[in-house]
Amino acid sequence: MPKKPVSPATSSAAAKAEKPAAAKPAATKAPAAKVPATGDHVFLVDGSGYIFRAYHALPPLNRKSDGLQVNAVLGFCNMLWKLMRDMPPENRPTHLAIIFDKSEKTFRNEFYAEYKAHRPPAPDDLIPQFALIREAVRAFDLPCLEQIGYEADDLIATYVREACERGATATIVSSDKDLMQLVTDCVTMYDTMKDKRIGIAEVIEKFGVPPDKVVEVQALIGDSVDNVPGVPGVGPKAAGTLISELGSLDRDPFRGAESRTDRGRAQG
Repeated sequence: MPKKPVSPATSSAAAKAEKPAAAKPAATKAPAAKVPATGDHVFLVDGSGYIFRAYHALPPLNRKSDGLQVNAVLGFCNMLWKLMRDMPPENRPTHLAIIFDKSEKTFRNEFYAEYKAHRPPAPDDLIPQFALIREAVRAFDLPCLEQIGYEADDLIATYVREACERGATATIVSSDKDLMQLVTDCVTMYDTMKDKRIGIAEVIEKFGVPPDKVVEVQALIGDSVDNVPGVPGVGPKAAGTLISELGSLDRDPFRGAESRTDRGRAQG
C-alpha cells in the first residue's frame, strides 16, 4: 500500500531522519480469470495444429542476428492476428485461449505403447521455435495453456465441456478430425484455412454418423497417423454404415454381422 503523503512542513525533517530506500517496482497480481457463464462464447485455438501449418506453409526464414529459423513464428503470428482481426462482431469471443501439446508422452502411451511410435520427431529447425511461439502468444496478451501428460485435444475437450456446463457456447479453431466428436449444439469448429464452420450436419456428412458416434467409427477404422490399428478391411464408409445399423460397438458388431461387413468392404 502506498505511504500516506506528508505535508511540506514535515517532509524535510523526515528526509534528514530517514534515508529513503531504493524504489522497488510495485508487485502486480494477475487478475483472476473470468469463469465462462451463460451467454459467453469461448474460443479455443489448437495451437499445435497452427504451428505445423505455419511451418509447412512458409519457406525458410532466418533471423539475421543469429540465423535462427523463424518461419513458423511468423506464420503462426500472422494466422493468429488474422483470426482476431477478421472475427465478425456477432461471433467475437468473450474468452480466447491458445492450447498446446506439452510433451510427446501422454497417458495414451500407458494404454498402448505403440501410440504414435512411428511418428518422426519435429524438424530440427522447428524445435527452437516452439518457445518463441509461446512467447508470441503471451505478447498478444492471450493465455497459453498446456499440461504435461496430455495433448491439446484433451485440454480442449475439457474446456468446452466445462464451458457448456456453465451455459456458454464454444468454438474450436481447428480442422483436426479427432476433435469433431466434440461438436454439439453448444460446440462448433472453425477451419480457418478453408474459412469453414463445422457443425453437426458437417460431421454427419464426413463420417456418416453424428458426433457422439465418431469415436466408434474411428475405433473401427483406426488411425494410421497415430499408429492406431483398426479392423482389417473396414474403411470409413463401412464403419459409418455398421455404426448406423448397430447403434454402438457395445452390441458386438461381429455377431451375425458378417454379411454387413462384406458389404461394407465394398463401400469402404
